[in-house]
This record gives sequence, structure tokens and C-alpha cells, in this order.
Amino acid sequence: MDGTAPRPVPSRVVVGVDGSPSARTAVRWAAAEAALRGSTLFLVHAADTDTQTPILSETEIVRIRQAGRELLDRTAEAITARHPELTVVTELTDGGAPDGLRTAAALTGTIVVGHRGLGGFSSLLLGSVGLEVAAGATTPVVVVRGTAEPVGAGVVLAAVRDEADLGCARVAAREAQLRNVPLRLLHMGNAGLSARSRAALHNGGGEISRDPVRVMSAVSDRVREEFPDLTVHAEGQRGRSVPGALVDASHHADLLVIGGRRSPGYLGPTLGRTTLSVLQHAHCPVELIPRQGAGHGSTS
Repeated sequence: MDGTAPRPVPSRVVVGVDGSPSARTAVRWAAAEAALRGSTLFLVHAADTDTQTPILSETEIVRIRQAGRELLDRTAEAITARHPELTVVTELTDGGAPDGLRTAAALTGTIVVGHRGLGGFSSLLLGSVGLEVAAGATTPVVVVRGTAEPVGAGVVLAAVRDEADLGCARVAAREAQLRNVPLRLLHMGNAGLSARSRAALHNGGGEISRDPVRVMSAVSDRVREEFPDLTVHAEGQRGRSVPGALVDASHHADLLVIGGRRSPGYLGPTLGRTTLSVLQHAHCPVELIPRQGAGHGSTS
């Protein structure tokens, strides 16, 4: 290695715009993130007129689209005033919000949504658009929670359960590097293991044979190797509710990065209990890295 941390080509940052306070907070966060990355910011508003065509007159459709265009223009003007160096692109879609955001993000973009919204971006609860975007993500999704302005905690937090979260830790390391703050890797484990897990540990079988110390050592050593100038703190906590501990830890973080867990049959096809709880209750923005997709990264 040459001692230089990997720096991917800046990808676009895509944010949903609907005029709600939560969406405005998400736009401000997304603009700051795009400025840090040197990326283009895409502002997306979903007019959602396609599904309403049978019940709307042509005049009403024109009015809805015009209102959306004006909202996008006002938002872009405000962002440019705050970040004059930033390239801002506006997109008005006649379809629904999830499809509009995914299309704008393409294969490598990061999608940003507020945790509550109006119209196309409703509150982040089961069945809402925000949850649909997160659950179906193939690229990173950030749900902006917390106050309108960053708390300035001075740390990026990454949740690590096993070595498959190395890609998640890499993303968190890049975010910490951009902000010039330390990275905190937090291994969360339940106090007890299932009978199957205990048997696997006893027999030394597969990845599950990795105890928490070895998991954190493997992940943190790799991150320190790839990001030699980054301060990395690694720790583990056991015997507590995993979602509760992560939510508590988010009080003291600028960003929480967590890997997406696929849980078919539980609250929809793709989000598990921990991920859902964190997205609903964290005290800082949460970046969800899908298990499969451009944002995960390779463990090879």
C-alpha cells in the first residue's frame, strides 16, 4: 500500500424536496454533504400526477407541476446562496417519490430524505415513502434526524456486528475523513447467544465463530490500514438492547452509519428490527448502507 486511503470518485447526492420543515433540514444536510464530497446536488420533487391523472383536470396537473417547479427553484436559489461553489440540479418527476429518488441516484448516488414530510415524503413510519426508500435501497440512504443544525459532536459512529460490516465501516471512515473527526466503531452484541450460535462457536464453524474481540480487531485493523491518518476508536457493548444502545450512542455523534440487514417477513421485505428502530429514533442523521449495492464496498 502507498499509505493513502481510498478515495472513490465523488457521487451525486440526491435529496427529496416537498416544502416541509423536515425536508428543508434534509436539503441543508445534503447540500453540506455534497459540498464536503465535491459532488453534484440533485434536488428532486415528486409531483405524483401520474397516479392522479384520472381524477385531475389538465389545468390542475399544470398547476401542481408549476408549484413543484417553483419550489425547486426557490430551494436551489437558497442552496446556491449558501454554497456558491456547489453544482445544483433540479428534477421534477410526474411519478412517485421513491422511483424519482432512485432514478436520480442511479447506481452510485446517495439518497437523502427527511424523517417527516408532506405529500410524497411522509413521516418515517411503516408504509411511508421514507421507509420504502430505505427498505428498497441499493445505494446508500441517509435519513436526516436530529436538529436543523449539526450538533458538532465531533465523531462519526459506525455499528459493527460482524466482518460483513467492513464495507459499512469503510463508508463511515470516509465520512469521518471528510469531516476531519474521529471514527468510533461500536460492536453491539446481545448478552445471550442462540443454541445454534453457541454450537457454531464451540465447533469453530464459519464466520460466526468470530468472537466480538476478534471481529472488532479484524474490522478496526483493516480500517486503520486503509485510512492511516484517521483516528479510530473501537469498542464493544453487550448485555443491552442493540437498538437502544445505538440510539443512545447517536446522542453523541454527527452521523451514524449502519449496514442494512435483510429480514424477509418482518415489517416488510428488507428492514430488520434494529435498522427500523434506529431510523425511527436516532438523535443524529443515519446513513444506511445496503448489504448489496454500490455503497457497501468489498471485503476482498
